[in-house]
Amino acid sequence: MFLLVSSNDTVKQKTFFIFEHSKNKLPHCGIRKANKMPYQNISASLTQADQTTILGALAQINALLTFIVNLTQEERQVMLKMGDKSEAFVNNSLTYAQQNPNLIPPYLNITEMQSDMALIGMLSPIFNTVKQLSEKLDDTVMALGSESFYAALTFYNTVKNAAKVNVPGTDAIYQDLKSRFPGAGTDDGTGDNPTP
Repeated sequence: MFLLVSSNDTVKQKTFFIFEHSKNKLPHCGIRKANKMPYQNISASLTQADQTTILGALAQINALLTFIVNLTQEERQVMLKMGDKSEAFVNNSLTYAQQNPNLIPPYLNITEMQSDMALIGMLSPIFNTVKQLSEKLDDTVMALGSESFYAALTFYNTVKNAAKVNVPGTDAIYQDLKSRFPGAGTDDGTGDNPTP
């Protein structure tokens, strides 16, 4: 359905604002609008001072964690990984080793093992908090991007329909947006790469 609204009948060259309505998806873009959203549209802002404060706090955290490492994919694949069950095994082994020093081989540093486990205990709650924050930030950025992309697609289709009826100035806008349209001409049927 198209709705054409004239800006002023007395103006020689009328300007029309065209809106195409669809129940479930944006017209000609291949992206469906979700019927239900698990959150309210985000309407918030962050000041430059707030951003500076947050980045400063993160920099302080990084400065305290001078010992953290960056593993390669190959290292992660071959490295022994301690889960919940294996952590209990490690703790029990450490306890038995401390109680039976005669069973400790000369090349095994139990003091270092104890230090590693103590550091894990200190880092775990920090890691869990950071992981939760990272997940929330990721979700928020994705939601904001989705809202902005949907708004851009709505405007794009309005301009496209306006250009079809020769509204002055809209063809140049349409051609520019069309050339920058994400995934133009590469729609794979998933809706991720809509064709204008």
